[in-house]
Amino acid sequence: MSLKLAKLNGTAEIFHTLQGEGTNTGMPAIFIRSSLCNLHCTWCDTDYTWNWENTPWSHDNDSSVGYQKHEKANCIIELTPKEIFDILSTYPCDHLVLTGGEPLLQQDGWIELLHFMRDQGRRFTIEVETNGTKIPSETLDTLCGQYNVSPKLSNSNNSKDLRYQKKALQWFRDSQKAWFKFVVQTEQDLNEVKEIITENQLDRRRILLMPEGRTPQQLHERRLWLADICRDQGLRFSDRLHVQLWGSKRGV
Repeated sequence: MSLKLAKLNGTAEIFHTLQGEGTNTGMPAIFIRSSLCNLHCTWCDTDYTWNWENTPWSHDNDSSVGYQKHEKANCIIELTPKEIFDILSTYPCDHLVLTGGEPLLQQDGWIELLHFMRDQGRRFTIEVETNGTKIPSETLDTLCGQYNVSPKLSNSNNSKDLRYQKKALQWFRDSQKAWFKFVVQTEQDLNEVKEIITENQLDRRRILLMPEGRTPQQLHERRLWLADICRDQGLRFSDRLHVQLWGSKRGV
């Protein structure tokens, strides 16, 4: 079984970098970026995984000069577990991040890849970055060490019936592997965050707030006031280290 991955420079978007977000910020990691997503966030910085030509979804970049929706055939590449493993083997790192898009749309493919890697004698620690709308299968769960769950707020411009799946959120709530990261644009977003925390009885010790921003300047404008709120309310703050280091670039 092959996996549909994002395509970058003619090959799969698999890269060795530092984890830029969440509890493992700064940790060396290999990222595998899957294609396809069931949500369509208007501020998404990986919209090439879903914002195809002739689709109806809007994006903040629509007003940017020269921006246009992506040609699907140029954005997806399919690789087998062996082909992916051969790429991973070129990096001196055993920490793997499955990201997207929404990686949990391709669970069977990830299971096959992770089993293949173990058969080759390589043991990776696995993080999964997910929007929290899909429940991992029992088999995939046994193979993963951490879930970075990012429930989307109304600022994402997704309808609530798409972005808010209570059953899935409560599955992650009951998993000791899950952390919850909320992308915040304005202080008004915090009311929504509080509602989700309360309604799903999420552990505040596993909550992170992260400023939305695709450039260092955007992050600078939102970082300090959000950091103050995290300090005062006893919540964790997550920056976007990769944006601070390299800007809005792919493959870093």
